[in-house]
Amino acid sequence: MNVFRLIIALAFLAIGLVIGILNTQPITLNLLFTQISTGSGAAIIVSLLAGVCIGALIVLATVAWPLYARLRKAGKLTASPTPTAARGTTDAPPGTGV
Repeated sequence: MNVFRLIIALAFLAIGLVIGILNTQPITLNLLFTQISTGSGAAIIVSLLAGVCIGALIVLATVAWPLYARLRKAGKLTASPTPTAARGTTDAPPGTGV
C-alpha cells in the first residue's frame, strides 16, 4: 500500500511540475491591500491547494466534528456506572458470551 501511495504522490508531483513549466507567463494578483507578482503556473497550483484545504475544512466542520460530538456523547452514556444487579448480569466469566 505504501508503494501505491508513493506512485500517486509522484504522479501529482509530476502534474504540478508540468503545470508550472507550461505556464510561465507573469501575472499580478491584485489583493485588497497588496499586489503579488508571480507566474501563472504557481498561481494555479496555489489556488488549487487553497481550494482543497478550504474544502477539507468545510467537510471537517460539517461532517467530522458533529460525528465526533455524537461519539463522545454516546461514550459518556455507556460509561455511566450502574450496579451489576440492575443490569441483570450473572457471574459468568468474561469472554464466554453468556
